[in-house]
Formats: sequence, C-alpha cells, structure tokens
Amino acid sequence: MDETASQKRLLSLDVFRGITIAGMVLVNNPGTWSAIYAPLEHAPWHGITPTDYIFPFFLFIVGVAIPIALGKRLSEENKRGIYRKIIFRSLSIFATGIAISALPLFYIGETNIPWPLKWIAALSMFAALLFIFLRKFKIAFALIAVWAVIVIGFYFGGYTIAPYNIGGMRIPGVLQRIAVCYLIVSIIYLNTNWKQQTLISIGLLLLYWLLMTVVPVPGCEITTIDDKACNLAAYLDRTILTEAHMWRSAKVFDPEGILSTMTAVVTTLSGVLTGTWLRTEKSEIEKAGGTFFFGTILLALGWSWSLLFPLNKSLWTSSYVLYTSGLALLTLSCCYWLIDIKGWKKWSKPFVIFGVNALALFTFSGIMARILGIIKIPVADGTEISLQGWIFKNVFLSFAEPINASLAYAVCFILFWLFLMWLLWRRRIFIKV
Repeated sequence: MDETASQKRLLSLDVFRGITIAGMVLVNNPGTWSAIYAPLEHAPWHGITPTDYIFPFFLFIVGVAIPIALGKRLSEENKRGIYRKIIFRSLSIFATGIAISALPLFYIGETNIPWPLKWIAALSMFAALLFIFLRKFKIAFALIAVWAVIVIGFYFGGYTIAPYNIGGMRIPGVLQRIAVCYLIVSIIYLNTNWKQQTLISIGLLLLYWLLMTVVPVPGCEITTIDDKACNLAAYLDRTILTEAHMWRSAKVFDPEGILSTMTAVVTTLSGVLTGTWLRTEKSEIEKAGGTFFFGTILLALGWSWSLLFPLNKSLWTSSYVLYTSGLALLTLSCCYWLIDIKGWKKWSKPFVIFGVNALALFTFSGIMARILGIIKIPVADGTEISLQGWIFKNVFLSFAEPINASLAYAVCFILFWLFLMWLLWRRRIFIKV
C-alpha cells in the first residue's frame, strides 16, 4: 500500500513498520528454540514481553496506513472500485498465508523422486509465489508447469508422491489475521467517521471482556481465562476450526483464533484513528504531541484494566489491546518527532529498506526458514540433521554458548535479509499485493 499524506510520504511510518517487521523476523528465527533470551520469547500465557508487542504493532501500522491510502482514493475513485481493491488485497494476503504452509504441495521427506528433481519441483513452487508477488504471471505459470511436469510425471512413473494433507492445514495465521483485520477495518473506515470508529472500538472491547468472563464454556466445571482450554475463545476454536486446523503447538487454542479477531480489529482501528489524526491540518508538533498524549492514556488504561482482565497475547485481551496500542502510539510519536520533524534520518535507513517491502520480507524469510528446516544432511552417526541445525551447530556453536549462538544466528539471518531487501530497494522494486 502506497501511503501518502498531502503528497508527502510519512517516512516515520515506514521506519516504524521496518522496526516491527525486523523484530518479527528476528524472534521467529533463533538458532535453536531451546536457548532463547526471555525478552525474545512470548509470555507463556498471562503477562507480556517485548516479543508480544510485535504483532499488535504491525496491525496498528496496517490501520494507520488505511486512511492515508484510502483517504486520497475516496476523492478519485468510486467506492465500488475501492471495495474491489480491498477485497482483492485481503484475499491475496490470506491466500499467501495459506500457501506458505502448503507449498510445495507435497511432503519432501516422504516423496522418493530423485533429490535434485525433488528440490527443483519444490523451489519452482516457492519461486512461483515470488513472481506472483512481482505480478510476473507468465513466469509464475511456467514455474508451476515445471512443478507439475516433475511431480505428475514421476507419480505416473511409479514413484511415491506424498501429497500435502489439506485436511490437516492450519487455517488461522499471522497473514490470515492481517488480511481479515484489513478487510473489516477498511470497510468500517469507508462507512463511518472517527467518532463512530471510537464507539465501535469501545463496544468491541467491552463485549469481548463480557464474553470471556461471563459466558460458561460447555464441558468445563469452571470457565476462566487462566485455563488455556476452559475459555470461550479456545472452545470456539476447537468447535469451529477443529484441532486439525489449529496451531499444533497448543492444540486446545489458536493464538490467531476466531473470537480474538474481534479485539485484533480494535488494534487495527486504533491505527486508523491515528492515521486520521495524522492527516489533519494540525501542525507537526501538535500531531506528535497528540499521539504521545493518547499513547500515554491508552497505556495507563490498559495496565489498569489488566488488574481485572490480564494482558494476554494468545487471547488478545481487551487490556492487551489498549496497552499495546498505547505503546504503538508512543513509538510512532517518537519516530515522527525524530524523523519527520527533526529530520534525523540517517540511522533509519535499514528500517526504511525493511519497511517498504515488509510483506515480502515476512513471506520469503518464512519460506527460507522452512527450506532450511526440511533440507536434511546426513551426519556421522547415520542420522540426518536439518540444514538449519547443521549451520547452527557447525558455525555458531563453534564460538559461542548456546543462548548467544542462538541470538547470533537470528541476527545473521536478519542481516542476510537486509542485504536482499537492500538489493530490491536499490532497484526501486516494491513488492505489493
């Protein structure tokens, strides 16, 4: 989405987005999950860590961009055309999230076609997704054809092809939640004013609080959000999604589940209200002061509410929404003051590079992490280890203790992607949907 405000790009928003997506990639790619510094892990249930700030920050940024991007289009296009673009973008982001978990549409380890062809088929599907992002559809279709020829040809040649189990696919996810929130909030923005958006936000937060604390859960003696299974959000996830389509690490709930999307929408709406404020005719100092003031208010309200309704990222509690939205406002205010007002921009270039291609960074770094995890290398004892594990063991553990080696791996991973994103930025290539 190309954010403009009075024909001037809001550089601080790109920087904030870049900081957020860099943090997301960093915490998602440690050298080993068994040795991680506490701030780089999610809170196990109630409570909050810096890692728990990242996703709500990103949804907040999505919200800020909506009035900046759609506000100008409202005066240039009819609503029907805007709706088509919103729906197409939402479906594209949602489909990308599904595709990341399904590609290359077969299980590599259980498919016995020759390894070189197996990897050509797999990489052709990953590359096809990249070219779809770049809107090079002829190349994408050619790569899909390569995949089809290899896989289908070897299937009829008698080789074992283990197709991806669609019946066990996780339906929710990070990109899926972004897509749903973007769709709902964009429609709300196009049909309401800021006062109505505020009332909708308050109403949803109060309704979620009541649903989670008052409505009894069938099969549970006591309904409480202190229990990962005996709360309404988890029950609805198990009932509607079923365990086969939920986050396998939890099984009884999904951190991007159905009911908690209600409050994730409010996080995005808080961004919309901020973006609307930044598009006003107020002076830059007034805008920075206003975002800082309301950030402080929301932070205090969120902390106060958490005494009754704990901060919980997995449940996306109402207190968590207020608390993280307040932190997001404070962070954006600082970036806005430093970059757009004071003009101190040199330090921010890496984050601008990340920020203008944030979706591409998240998508393809995730695909790379999957590839490193599924490529197996034989070791001396006759077993196999993933390529990622081999690199971590033979490179990073050779000079550092596990916890520092794990952090070093994550830092090197994000620096590698900084180089790749710099190549795109240098050529003015911005991958969008």
